[in-house]
Amino acid sequence: MESECWVLGGEFEDSVFEERPERRPGPPASYRAKLCEPQWFYEETEGSDDVEALTLQKFRGDLAYRRQEYQKALQEYASISEKLPPTNFAMKRDVLEGQARVLARLGRHAEALAIAADLEMKASNTDHLTTVLCLQLAICPGLQNVENTIFCLQKLISLHPFNPWNWGRLAEAYLTLGPALSASFASPPGQSHFTSSDKTVDSCPHPGKDHPLCFPETLPENSVCSVDTGSSDSQTEESTLSEVQAPEAERTAVGSLEAQTKACASLVRARLLLQLTQSQQTSFALERNLRTQQEIEDKMKGFNFKEGTLLLIAEVMGEDIVPEKIKDEVHSEVKCVGAAALTSLVIASSKEFEDKWFRKIKDHFCSFENRFHAQIQISA
Repeated sequence: MESECWVLGGEFEDSVFEERPERRPGPPASYRAKLCEPQWFYEETEGSDDVEALTLQKFRGDLAYRRQEYQKALQEYASISEKLPPTNFAMKRDVLEGQARVLARLGRHAEALAIAADLEMKASNTDHLTTVLCLQLAICPGLQNVENTIFCLQKLISLHPFNPWNWGRLAEAYLTLGPALSASFASPPGQSHFTSSDKTVDSCPHPGKDHPLCFPETLPENSVCSVDTGSSDSQTEESTLSEVQAPEAERTAVGSLEAQTKACASLVRARLLLQLTQSQQTSFALERNLRTQQEIEDKMKGFNFKEGTLLLIAEVMGEDIVPEKIKDEVHSEVKCVGAAALTSLVIASSKEFEDKWFRKIKDHFCSFENRFHAQIQISA
């Protein structure tokens, strides 16, 4: 009968019947913090288990990296990877990240990027993915591939769309991509430059401090390079060359202008986000914010855009900027959704990102781009 009346969850815990620790009279003993001597992890610890020994070895690898002893650090990390149990995911990530950074320092960027790509596939939450993308971003410049850097920044932005600093870095990457496209046309593979009568064929001046950026609204009258020659053979060679290079020149120039337009839109987005957060900042954070806004303003002057165009770009790039969204982004929790579900949080291609953010702006410039095509055909 007692068993029938037994209430589920009504059983007592064993701790209820345990005796409480006896209180000692007098003041409590003072707390003594454990002191670690410098480089304590080089000392042999008696009775340490395998995990502790590997932890000490990792500290030694980290110190070697700090001292720029990259080969020694790589040996330490490689040794840890061989002994580390597969269930210790946290240390495994740290060791692999250390290996990637060391390989990048040693100039082995392709190997470093392969490790980072593997870490990206195994990321299980948004913090892990953000860390891995920042790691890839640190490796990409060594490969001298601007497209990889841009795609990495685009994935970071798709994960954190309200971070103004990543938008600013994306703008810088686009500005780097523009001159790279022009240089690829000016110096085709296997040929450093074209010369005729001791004159070097050069393209439109690259954007910089002394040359404003060329946009569709401020196109030069002649955007195609020409060569002044006196001989008939040179003229024949010039005409043949222009026929071959005209389509490539057109694609390169248009691609460069698109990159500059995307850079402008990214800067506008960064400025809008900085303006929204400056009211909540003080001291050095506010100083950095205002200084960055001024730098953006200075760069925007070189674009030579009309006021109406800048207003359109600001409207498009600020459609989703709402104070409540910014607050949620800053205080967002770490999403532990698993490696498979994380793929839905980031863009799958650069085209997907640019269609989302720049499609309306690109459509606005279609008329200017068509006019640019016509100018190229006339000059050719």
